[in-house]
Amino acid sequence: MRVLIADDHDLLRDTLVLFLNSQGNIETSTAADLPSACDLIEKEAPFDLVMLDLNMPGMNGLEGLKHALKLKGGQRVALLSGEATREIVEQALEAGAAGFVPKTLSAKSMVNAVKFMAMGEQYAPLDFMTAVEEETSHPLADKLTPRELQMLKGLTEGKSNKEIARDQEISEPTVKLHMKTLYRKLEASNRTQAALIAREAGLF
Repeated sequence: MRVLIADDHDLLRDTLVLFLNSQGNIETSTAADLPSACDLIEKEAPFDLVMLDLNMPGMNGLEGLKHALKLKGGQRVALLSGEATREIVEQALEAGAAGFVPKTLSAKSMVNAVKFMAMGEQYAPLDFMTAVEEETSHPLADKLTPRELQMLKGLTEGKSNKEIARDQEISEPTVKLHMKTLYRKLEASNRTQAALIAREAGLF
């Protein structure tokens, strides 16, 4: 079984190589960036699995993965990362990745994952894919009530008070009251300014 490990962290790459080589039936090649990895894919005998670090030079997010997948008539390529979000992993799997291997995986689990993917299966740790992602609190959102956040969302969508009232099933005068409080909390003088503040803060 031939495996290519591409990662710009020398220690992690060398440790992975040690793990896999100790199996006796896995032959490894390494690269420190995407161009070098692609070069090896093109020039060497076919690999059973290519493992690419998500954040190494040349990757450009998932673009590098998609590029590597197409090389030499198609490759089995897995994503390797210590900080990928579930959304990125889902996108990678949809794009055709052989799987996702978190860098926190134990040596034994990693070897098993590599073998599993090299045999043609798709791998992603169940606990990672089903973990409830913590909602990060937002300093601006923390100032507002849920109702005020709904008002603000309506503003960023360019809705009038009448449309917001209809969406929220409340009266127009109630919307106006909420808006007044909202402007004060955001230190905005009008709806355009309030919507801009929300956009700049990355709220919606």
